[in-house]
Amino acid sequence: MLSAVELVRAIRARTVSCAEVMATFLDHINRLNPRVNALVSLQEADALMQQARVRDAQLARGEYLGRMHGLPHAVKDLAFTAGIRTTRGSPLLDAVPDRDSILVERLKAQGAILIGKTNTAELGLGSQTYNPVFGTTLNAYHPGKTSGGSSGGAAVALALRMVPVADGSDMMGSLRNPAAYNNVFGFRPSQGRVPADGDELFLDHLSEWGAMGRSVPDIAMLMSVIAGGDPRAPLSTSEDPAEFLQPLERSFKSVRLGWLGDLKGYLPIEPGILELCRSACAVFETLGCTVEEASLPCSPAALWEAWLTLRHWLVAGDLEALYKEPVTRARLKPEARWEVESGQHLTALDVYRASAARSRWYTAAAELFERYEALLLPSAQLFPFDAATLWPRSVNGVVMDTYHRWMEVVVPASLLGGPVLNVPVGFGAQGLPMGLQIIGRRHADHAVLQLGHAYDLETRWVSERLPPLVS
Repeated sequence: MLSAVELVRAIRARTVSCAEVMATFLDHINRLNPRVNALVSLQEADALMQQARVRDAQLARGEYLGRMHGLPHAVKDLAFTAGIRTTRGSPLLDAVPDRDSILVERLKAQGAILIGKTNTAELGLGSQTYNPVFGTTLNAYHPGKTSGGSSGGAAVALALRMVPVADGSDMMGSLRNPAAYNNVFGFRPSQGRVPADGDELFLDHLSEWGAMGRSVPDIAMLMSVIAGGDPRAPLSTSEDPAEFLQPLERSFKSVRLGWLGDLKGYLPIEPGILELCRSACAVFETLGCTVEEASLPCSPAALWEAWLTLRHWLVAGDLEALYKEPVTRARLKPEARWEVESGQHLTALDVYRASAARSRWYTAAAELFERYEALLLPSAQLFPFDAATLWPRSVNGVVMDTYHRWMEVVVPASLLGGPVLNVPVGFGAQGLPMGLQIIGRRHADHAVLQLGHAYDLETRWVSERLPPLVS
């Protein structure tokens, strides 16, 4: 039940041993994980205990590896982990890599012990964590509801205290939506803050790796480990990751925030969500902020069309080899095939026009950020739905025309490429969690975390409202 920051201090002070920590977490995982299916590819307990004893021996010799020293950690099952099964939620990609991703290299270098992976949506597509390899991950607060996605396994494992912190990727809310659905914090950093590797290094600019935590200091701690430039990632930025270790406390007197709501009625949103988010706005006002009604300075429909084009293009490129062969194509989920087929009809000019529309939004938003330090927007358009539902066909009576239209609310922030943090805002009438996006200026990652931390100190949703399986 310790925060990650508290656990790091306890390990370094040797008031608890790494072996004690590992044994406690493994026991907790054995009791809870079978009920929610959040952690997959779990490693043998004896081998993990041996690694923990090695970490203790290192400490005894004065060899402290870093802030992850001895922490049990599970990596999202989209990242390569040498010697540990990686599937991307697809039987077509199920293999044991011989190398680590850059993210995993950094976690290991600072002493993390990889206990396994966190479950993900198939191929990372969709904000519902289910796949044909491991099955469905269930919500931490209601076993019949979705965990969100695609970092659903990470959010549930974190909410149920099966891991101290969690990593994840976010293209279309995959760190924000499951964090909102499981009452934790999810942080998508500015573009390039966490270096990404892969087959294509220059064009894939919609997805970012980031962090989840049960508090903002926990997120900041993990970001200090995984952020920072790398020569293998040409679009990674050179900001010092030590920025995330700077104080989170600051004054918010006279800070202006823009509340975007439902984008002037454009977004269908389930009743109860806007009310919870407006209550959160009132909390920011108690901190000294001024919260004003704000509008997008561009057409949200145009943003959606640009998003569809860019996403089709990138997904089609990623999955082209699997789609090309009839046998593997038939084993792709329908939504993946739709993405590829839509991408195949695009021209280079279509992609250029979509990128130009995104650029116009960025320019317009820069003017908006001259007035507001951050923008506020719900993290989801409906509360967690039935886990057997692949994706919602309607929201508040409005038919959804794609498998991800119900998550359109996250698109403006994804297209900006700046920092965005999900903060919990409480629970709806059915006892289901919800969250709010704090969207900041590009590179203002630390400022967004400071605002989220001040909000958390006023609300304490994570510590005050434990999941039933924990409480």
